[in-house]
Amino acid sequence: MKRSMYTSLVLASLAAPMPTMADSLTDAITGGKTSGDFRLRYEEVDQDNTLKNASALTLRTRLGYTTAELEGFSATVEMEDVRIVGGQDSYTVGPAGFKVGEHSVVADPEVTELDQGFVKYKKGMFTAKVGRQVITYDGHRFVGHVGWRQDRQTFDAARFDLKPMEGVSLSYAYLNQRNRIFAEAADFDSKDHLLNAAIDTPIGKLVVYSYMLEVDNGTDNARDTVGASLSGGVDVGKAKLLYTVELASQEFEAGAIDRDADYSLIEGGVSVSGITGKVGVETLGSDDGLYGFTTELATLHKFNGWADMFLGTPATGLVDSYVSVSGKLLGGGWSVTYHDFTADEDTPTLDNYGSELDISYARKFGKNYNAGVKYADYSADDLFVDTKKLWVWVGLSF
Repeated sequence: MKRSMYTSLVLASLAAPMPTMADSLTDAITGGKTSGDFRLRYEEVDQDNTLKNASALTLRTRLGYTTAELEGFSATVEMEDVRIVGGQDSYTVGPAGFKVGEHSVVADPEVTELDQGFVKYKKGMFTAKVGRQVITYDGHRFVGHVGWRQDRQTFDAARFDLKPMEGVSLSYAYLNQRNRIFAEAADFDSKDHLLNAAIDTPIGKLVVYSYMLEVDNGTDNARDTVGASLSGGVDVGKAKLLYTVELASQEFEAGAIDRDADYSLIEGGVSVSGITGKVGVETLGSDDGLYGFTTELATLHKFNGWADMFLGTPATGLVDSYVSVSGKLLGGGWSVTYHDFTADEDTPTLDNYGSELDISYARKFGKNYNAGVKYADYSADDLFVDTKKLWVWVGLSF
């Protein structure tokens, strides 16, 4: 009798964890969080060339679900859809094959795809994410999600982050596919290694990075960048002085081609009474007029003018001298930026590229709604053509 009871108790204790684990898994799956992001946007492009002016009205829908955590593990699935609304489709998306050569470009193709799908593990100072995911570093200058476009950029990747102590962050990511903004047909297989280390110091945030990029297309190619930045601020009375200094070098190889170029950013600013002003010079250097420093994984729209004239760096390089002012108004944020673009290594025909004025205003309404308007006016000199762009949008997110 005692033996039978003992045996029954042992069997019961062995079996007990099975339903408990199953229940925990069920709770993790059903106890997660849904998310949504909707953006309806009108974009208009007027260029002084033979192309027809462009106009587009598109709706971007993003729906996701993230499970609750179980033993440090969680999972996220997010779908993204972009649709033309009201037949407003007078625009070209070259890489997607949409109305090629007819209109100016609006880089928002219709698409339905998996935006993110990854498993995450987090324990203490260590975090790992494997799968399709958003990856950004340091303000998107070298690695970003291009979230301004309706079909944002994500990566099929494995990313590992470590925070060994307060104020120190180490990150490594391996990318084997770049899911770009032009729908799946224009995605790239890759063999990219990203390393980034950030350290808080008494004089600002120091970041050291190495981005080793390679398109996996069966050819010998590589674009390796190594650099460092220091940014921070100093309180002076009621004002705050701001500064950023960044230097990087890049080597590009493609078959027998071997090029080198440098990058620098010097920016200063002041913030007082809710108004922030900045002046800066960003230089994407040139290798003897044959190759320009390139940041192909960046959120490029954020830099060198919203008209997007310099999504590819000219072979003669780019010097962007700019001044900006921003602040708050009627519950929203406004900004005005003026750019003057010149060549890093000028030639008899390329020296002053042109100038650009960018203006924006955006605000949130309540917890979930937002709206905005933005305008870019590029005045050409030695490069490109006069270009004006206008955007108006409304959004909902939860």
